[in-house]
Amino acid sequence: MTPDLQLTLDDVRAAAQRLANRIYRTPVISSQPFDDASGCRVFFKCENLQIAGSFKIRGALNKLRSLTAAERGRGVIAYSSGNHAQGVALAAQMVGTSAIICMPTDAPALKVEATRGYGAEIVFYDRLKDDRAAVARRLADETGRVLVPPYDDPAIMAGQGTAALELFEEVPALDALVTPVGGGGLMAGCSTVARSLSPQITIVGVEADTANDTYLSLQKGERVTIPPPPTIADGIRPQSPGELTFPILQQNLTGVALVSDAEIVAAVRFLALRARIIVEPTGAVGAAAVLTGKLAVPRAARVGVVLSGGNVDPELLLQILAEPQRA
Repeated sequence: MTPDLQLTLDDVRAAAQRLANRIYRTPVISSQPFDDASGCRVFFKCENLQIAGSFKIRGALNKLRSLTAAERGRGVIAYSSGNHAQGVALAAQMVGTSAIICMPTDAPALKVEATRGYGAEIVFYDRLKDDRAAVARRLADETGRVLVPPYDDPAIMAGQGTAALELFEEVPALDALVTPVGGGGLMAGCSTVARSLSPQITIVGVEADTANDTYLSLQKGERVTIPPPPTIADGIRPQSPGELTFPILQQNLTGVALVSDAEIVAAVRFLALRARIIVEPTGAVGAAAVLTGKLAVPRAARVGVVLSGGNVDPELLLQILAEPQRA
């Protein structure tokens, strides 16, 4: 049975107070070449420039600052392919506690190194064989640490929503809001803000077409599980939407757009070469949907796009820039 959760604008505003002066207020930028190519007026919320390279520090630090001193004293544990790992590791360092992070054996090396660099201990699991949440829960039970989920937690969702709160403060008159959808924490928080401040706005989540668990779940009206998705966008590989996030997405989303890996790569390349913005593949999925006309919004619509992260492996980025037709 799905727990009854009401995430509110006030929850996000409270998170913003906890995060004030502790993380970056990331810039909102535009790109004329991107606007020309997409036919929209696009406002990029640049979470690729956030501390630890992604929006994840917002939720992680809000969660850890919401804990009691005794809970923080026990240490924390999390599971992640990379950006939540870095966010929790850095948040733990910021509040003076320790972190163990469960990461898949195929996690990007850059993200593994960065997570270690923030002082976390890493425990690896096999993405194809192990249930990452079960691995983390077992370790939490053994060690007494507090589990910090990547998305299925009210404090995490509220923290992620602060990205949209900042965006709307700078660009209040948006016709559409677009973010990537993995487990749904970012979109749950951001869509709550958007629906509260602009009830008629179009809200579109974006998934890779091979990682379409939220798309399928919304069609079916209940959470579905897909096999481990083989997408270049490593941050949106959860096999099903979150138990807590999904009802919020059902309530708030206008729809989900699907983009191919080739379209994601093309967006990464366009953003790097034409807009001078470096994003990781997951961070580019929203831009890919706008570039390929998958939002179903009028021409010249004012679209807010959250570029969720910039932690791209250097070798992969070089490959993308050198091979425009890379699939």
